[in-house]
Amino acid sequence: MDQGALVTEPTDAGARLIEAFDKYKPVQAAFWVKESDDGQWYLYLASNQIDDSNFDLAYAEILRILGAGPHFWLDPFQVKITRMEDPRTNAVLDLMHKYPGTIPLRYQGGQLGRLSIEEAYIYPIPVPTQA
Repeated sequence: MDQGALVTEPTDAGARLIEAFDKYKPVQAAFWVKESDDGQWYLYLASNQIDDSNFDLAYAEILRILGAGPHFWLDPFQVKITRMEDPRTNAVLDLMHKYPGTIPLRYQGGQLGRLSIEEAYIYPIPVPTQA
């Protein structure tokens, strides 16, 4: 994926992945983050039903979903499962409560939790169905 701005194809593919993963475990937060350190975009998924006992199974489900078809166009190494108590997840949940809505939120606050970022793209939950 382009190291610059997050474009439509990855955000649409991310929405499809979130929708599919939500059938496995409900997603409470989903967001793309462009980290300041390496300039890479990563898609984070958080569910209150993922913990140490099933963390590896959640990644296996991501691989299964991404392998199900070419319509995702995501590198599995771009996807990160995060815990609900992670500072990034808490920061996103705070932003979602502060700015509720049905459209994605772009955030350029410089920090997300304790992570230095260039930008974040936060999906509304539940993610609107793609047409």
